[in-house]
Amino acid sequence: MSRITTPFTHDSTAADVIAGVDLTGRRAVVTGGASGIGVETARALATAGAEVTLAVRNTAAGERVAAQIIETTGNNHVFVAPIELADRASVRAFAATWDGPLHILVNNAGVMAEPLNRTPEGWEHQFATNHLGHFGLALGLYDALAAAGSARIVSVSSSAHHNSDVVFEDIHFENRPYEEWASYGQSKTANILFAVEAAKLWASDGIVANALMPGGIRTALQRHVPEDVQREWDRFEWKTVEQGASTSVLLAASPLVDGVTGRYFEDNNEALPLTEGDPMHGVAEYALDPESATRLWELSEKLLAQV
Repeated sequence: MSRITTPFTHDSTAADVIAGVDLTGRRAVVTGGASGIGVETARALATAGAEVTLAVRNTAAGERVAAQIIETTGNNHVFVAPIELADRASVRAFAATWDGPLHILVNNAGVMAEPLNRTPEGWEHQFATNHLGHFGLALGLYDALAAAGSARIVSVSSSAHHNSDVVFEDIHFENRPYEEWASYGQSKTANILFAVEAAKLWASDGIVANALMPGGIRTALQRHVPEDVQREWDRFEWKTVEQGASTSVLLAASPLVDGVTGRYFEDNNEALPLTEGDPMHGVAEYALDPESATRLWELSEKLLAQV
């Protein structure tokens, strides 16, 4: 497979990527669309004429963002719906209320480096939110995605996937010491593996699935990161939220990646393999492993099927 490249770069914005793209008649869902790069992703899709639903925990914040997007884009088809990704009932309810085709699903929401927290099922919260919630949402919306005929699923991962493969023997940190960055990294690897398996299983339905690293962006995602680490990060060059949303928008909407599936992008181009000495770029081999992708899919189905 040849590497996919585009004219867009690290510095490109969501507005740059969406320019000239017409999404009239297409419907999109953006999880976490009320903050961070989710806002700019939703705004770009609305600018191109898509109907956009912000799937959010805080519906009041979502309504404020939706109103602002409507005002700035002139697109009145921006809606808000509640979802709590770590709650299986909430995810099922969102999917059950969806009516008609869905052309774009952006799995954008997430939590990062939080202290140990568990769902009522005993699942580790970062894995439950970042992977299992989005996995369940995609499965629940499968019929709508297939009905679209040419749907795209976009999963926001991270270079933090370098921190950990999926540890199948102890995903939920029941028998090993909890480490917040290992947990986060594992969940971000899972986001990529989901795209690999969805690309294989759903290709015949016209559904493509890809994952991406948005880059380093200062958002509320870092709220659990200790202050000393935050201060150390101050010396880094951060992307703007408009730049951070660009790769999500590329994979969600650009004709430049029509038919591309099962891949991992960064800075608006397919990532190169991970190399030593560059922790911020590249994709780890284990994150694209087809056997791991199948194993994770099957395990995730079993977990979500629990009574």
